[in-house]
Amino acid sequence: MYTTQSPEYDVVIMGAGFAGLCQARHMLLNIPNIKIALIDPRPVERSDKDLKIGESIIEVAALFLCKELGLHDYLIENHPPKSGLNFHWPKDAAQTETLDDYYHVWANRQTPIASFHLHRPRFERDLLKMNQDMGAVFYNGRVVDVDLTPGDAINTVEIKVGGETMELKAKHVVDAAGLKFIIGRKTDNVLFGPENLLGLNNGSAWLRVKNVDRTIFHSGYHPEGTSNSHYYSTNHYFGHGHWLWMIPIDKKSMDLSIGVIHHHDVIPSEKINTLDKFSGFLKANHQLLADIIDSGEVVDFNYRQRIAHRSKIMFSPDNWYVVGDSSHIFDAFYSYGTTMIAFAVEGITEIIRAKLAGEADAEAKRAAYNDFNLAYARTVNCLYRGHAQQLGHASVMSWRIYFEYMWWFGVHIPTYIGKWHLDLNFIPRYVKIANGNVDGIFADLCKQFNQLVEEGANIGFMDVYRADQLVGKYGTLTHFDNFLENTKFEPRRCNVFASMKYTYFYIAIWYVMFQWKGFGIRGLLTPKHWFYFLRMLSLSAKAIVGEFIYKSKTKGLPNNSEIERVRQEFKGYKYQPEKHSWLREKVS
Repeated sequence: MYTTQSPEYDVVIMGAGFAGLCQARHMLLNIPNIKIALIDPRPVERSDKDLKIGESIIEVAALFLCKELGLHDYLIENHPPKSGLNFHWPKDAAQTETLDDYYHVWANRQTPIASFHLHRPRFERDLLKMNQDMGAVFYNGRVVDVDLTPGDAINTVEIKVGGETMELKAKHVVDAAGLKFIIGRKTDNVLFGPENLLGLNNGSAWLRVKNVDRTIFHSGYHPEGTSNSHYYSTNHYFGHGHWLWMIPIDKKSMDLSIGVIHHHDVIPSEKINTLDKFSGFLKANHQLLADIIDSGEVVDFNYRQRIAHRSKIMFSPDNWYVVGDSSHIFDAFYSYGTTMIAFAVEGITEIIRAKLAGEADAEAKRAAYNDFNLAYARTVNCLYRGHAQQLGHASVMSWRIYFEYMWWFGVHIPTYIGKWHLDLNFIPRYVKIANGNVDGIFADLCKQFNQLVEEGANIGFMDVYRADQLVGKYGTLTHFDNFLENTKFEPRRCNVFASMKYTYFYIAIWYVMFQWKGFGIRGLLTPKHWFYFLRMLSLSAKAIVGEFIYKSKTKGLPNNSEIERVRQEFKGYKYQPEKHSWLREKVS
């Protein structure tokens, strides 16, 4: 089956997990006749125990899988639906037996863009087979070494399959091998430690349990509170220095993934790194979850002492790329990992497509997409800064979650919908704003959140799903461009500037309310706070200018080319009943 020759491919992907398999399928769908090799030590028929941290996706990753990879039917038929995110804080840390013992932010409706929970081993097994059917070559082996050459010279990947060693030649090499850091170690590209991660220093314990009694969590009857399922949400449980997830990953056997992200500054690994210790931790802090686990059968347990890391470079001018856990991971909160993969995969595909086609702007795309993905990863890293101190404080965290939802639905989703992350003119503006916010308003807010936690302040409870928490009829799920209603899914059809215009304005309003609630007159009159308030208004004003330019450039452009084509074709429509053969036969 294998030879000692050195077959040559356009792309060799090291790792056939979620990131590598999505990368392969995206290239196969978008680059005609591309030759791809996938390498992974796991066989096609993988164990169901091959679990990762987190098994859930949110809107961007859902659109990527459903729309860009054409997997919507597959996901509906094989993976549980997701009903948004729920958040739970104990009213009394010593009493956590039932849901009534928690304060809640419930997802009160299905989000407009449907998403899913993933049974990761099943997903990866099925997607690998799909890629093979499309022409990708799979080597069930491990990477021994990789020879990365400068510029456009051919790279060599040495692999071992069974007892045989062979070499694969490739123009482009993608490291999707996760924590093996094949390219990261070769190029000294990976950064670890809280000093490189905005202070983040976390670990995780998680397990899978099957055949649980889900009524311990909720009966499913909540006629006056929500229009969707609580059980099929990603349920987050909070406490000092930690948060836990509860995710349904199988509809038939009632499998749940239950895990914790803990911060070493508060909870050292030796307190939680075995199944017995994890079980004891749950009984002491979240008895409800312990009871759910006890109602079923534990399938497996995993612990990872160090989660977070990041990369210096993601897309190299020397035709190597890192994606997924090979590039960065920070925390499972909000399920951002697969979203970062979606942005990166699309960038890698377009770089490789442009380079294989010999396009003049290929290197400009490579540099810009590298900048975008590094800046985007930094904003994700920022989401977890200060979590060790803040997670258990229901009031502060509810305000923080509201703030972060505003950015997600108002900026990140429209950016992805319109493919603005691939636009060479938009990217420099995004990078400048993103980095400025991470070092500016986000950093300052983190200090204020910590101060309120230390004071034990109660500044109210923000419900991220309601439209009566800020001003007017605004809610965080509000879309300011009708990209869904009018199917604006082609590049730059979505008016991201309208979304940014309104989002920055409402963020400024949120900021004033937060300063008043948290710090009173002192908070409102502090010059630094005025600076950030005016900065948000300034960004809103700049978005107005951007929207004017955008509208002038896209004047007359249809919302969706396919729909416009149908409308044009319909102008020649004529009803012709006499053409129907069955009607002619009846008349005669």
